Amino acid sequence: MGTLAGAARALMAATADVTGEKVAEARKRLAAALERGKEIYGRVREKAVDCARVTDEAVHEHPYQAIGIAFGVGAIIGYLVSSRGPAMATDQPT
Repeated sequence: MGTLAGAARALMAATADVTGEKVAEARKRLAAALERGKEIYGRVREKAVDCARVTDEAVHEHPYQAIGIAFGVGAIIGYLVSSRGPAMATDQPT
């Protein structure tokens, strides 16, 4: 997000001396989009931090259940990955 915003600001700076109604309108829309993007990014970041905090608290309150859930999810992912591995190898032409 930071890279995209930086590139958009650089584009706006590079076109600052360009005149024309279409360029001015495009610059306005880009500035508005950057502002909306910044607001959305801030809200998403706040929610992610809040979720991480809640998860941390839950893990500290119930460590054994968290370990069991993590083990179960890892086992399921391991099973799915291992069962798909040989099938993918046989699908390739020789």
